[in-house]
Amino acid sequence: MSELYIRGGKRLVGDVVINGAKNAAVAILPAALLVDGISEIENLPYIDDVIKLKSAMEDLGAIAHLKDEHTLEVDGSTLYSYKATNEAVGNIRASYYLIGALLGRFKKAEVAMPGGCNFGVRPIDQHIKGFEALGAKVTIEDGIIKAYAEKLVGTKIYLDVVSVGATINVMLAATLAEGTTIIENAAKEPHVVDVANFLNIAGASIKGAGTDVIRIKGVERLTGGKYAAIPDQIEAGTYMIAGAITGGDVYVRNIIPEHMYSVSLKMMEMGIKIEEGDDYIRVTAPEVLKGTNVKTLPHPGFPTDLQPQMAVLLSIANGKSTIIEGVWDNRFQYIDELKKTGAQITVDGRTATVEGVSELTGAEVAATDLRAGAALVLAGLRAKGETHIKNVKYIDRGYEAIEKKLKVLGADIERR
Repeated sequence: MSELYIRGGKRLVGDVVINGAKNAAVAILPAALLVDGISEIENLPYIDDVIKLKSAMEDLGAIAHLKDEHTLEVDGSTLYSYKATNEAVGNIRASYYLIGALLGRFKKAEVAMPGGCNFGVRPIDQHIKGFEALGAKVTIEDGIIKAYAEKLVGTKIYLDVVSVGATINVMLAATLAEGTTIIENAAKEPHVVDVANFLNIAGASIKGAGTDVIRIKGVERLTGGKYAAIPDQIEAGTYMIAGAITGGDVYVRNIIPEHMYSVSLKMMEMGIKIEEGDDYIRVTAPEVLKGTNVKTLPHPGFPTDLQPQMAVLLSIANGKSTIIEGVWDNRFQYIDELKKTGAQITVDGRTATVEGVSELTGAEVAATDLRAGAALVLAGLRAKGETHIKNVKYIDRGYEAIEKKLKVLGADIERR
């Protein structure tokens, strides 16, 4: 079990290169199981969730070969099993994408209930609704989701809530179904578009990804191809905030600036200078930041996965700020840990009120989930003295070599 030690107060300066998107990678890999051939997926982040998914795919019979740390070649022609029920699968939230992929490929799937970070109720009822609309019978027995269908037939599906997971899962199942499937009230996140683009490269017929109506015309077979995952919007936002919270001057490279608009605009409201290039954003911050109000929403709104990081930035801004969590019902669990560093935050339901303080101080804290862990790293970068972060396993689920990247920028951080 590794832990992070940060001696704060260092101004971050320099360039940081962003990896491929975790949220895209953990959906594209299951999508590769629909392919009766070879897919080469580039720009994957080398993180725990990707490594665990690779192992799960191999257990199902696929051949998954790492050509290098960021490129995986998947041969789905050897896939023989529709049962992904081991403990490792249950430890990954995105393992639920295996249901849609295996159901599409075999017309049956048995997958362990997903785990991952626990920050509120994350039901899969919309996933099940979609599978059943396509013709599957779905049951949950002893922690195993079981889906069976004689055949999958395209239909019109309206999602009651905007759900990234349900949108992608139904898209996976519908890719090899008979006829046309229409998903209404679909999620529009960049990684939804990325999965659709990968499937289309492999031979699918998907239109409308990135809008609230997606049309999938079922095909008989996917043949594979080469594809590169998009840059990680959340990792990029985390390093943008790292530059700002230390009063630094940081170039965040290998990104799509348009994906960062909601974050960039909020940071500009705080007095932070944002300079955009074709594939980078430069962040320079004044000594004094202004507070602002943030509400998380589905894309193109402010991402819920950057809410904890933003809370840390607001905690050292002048005045009072308000954060409304508009996606999850219990994503403020990390607040008690953050308060150990001197942050002044009160929570009432889905609303957090932040009173800016002049400085944070080092403390011993523990990550409660992936993005909360990143937030505590940001607090440690700003704090006087040493911050000791436990439960780094959560951070490693979504950030590749976080301490190495921060060291390059000038942070005093080490993993023990």
